[in-house]
Amino acid sequence: MRVNQCIGCEKFPCDDVNKKSYIVPKINVKPETIKIVMISEASPKDLSDDFYAKGTPLYAQTTVQAFVDAGAKATSMQDILDMGVYVTTAIKCGKTGYGIKTDTIKECSFILEKELALFPNIKVFLLMGDVAIKALNYIAKRVGEKRVIPAGSTYKLRGEKYFFQSKRVFPSYLQAGPSFFIEKSKRKMIAEDIAAALKIIK
Repeated sequence: MRVNQCIGCEKFPCDDVNKKSYIVPKINVKPETIKIVMISEASPKDLSDDFYAKGTPLYAQTTVQAFVDAGAKATSMQDILDMGVYVTTAIKCGKTGYGIKTDTIKECSFILEKELALFPNIKVFLLMGDVAIKALNYIAKRVGEKRVIPAGSTYKLRGEKYFFQSKRVFPSYLQAGPSFFIEKSKRKMIAEDIAAALKIIK
């Protein structure tokens, strides 16, 4: 299954993102093998930095390093896929500013909802940052469930257990991009969250 052939944006209504940076994962994946979905923030401004781009894209470098920090044996995004982990973004276009409008997150959450439905055996969601958290909360509301992650600082929320449709949910920090190498305290917490997620599926 190629994800980009199954879901995508048709109308591009959002005005605070760069539509030239639009991307849905083009990888070929066996949906039944995916046990963890890691949801990052937004597509990179330069698509050559995307998780699944050729060469040594930035998003792939920082994500692989996050898994290495967690004690996983990974040298590529394919290694991460082989562990049963699928990585995607909540927003399918690149950011034009620092933040992303609430309406944009809500709009793109419809695409994310269809994307998550492609994988029947998910056991864990890793929400990498506030945008991913908000997107999953929108999905939960639409399907009649309560808010998955309550409002508050991720640092304070991490100690609790959260679930969506009986699947474990970890609120964490953004692992994609240059800030990953700068914010060492967050990097440590990201590693802890990934390690806990991997433990669940072993």
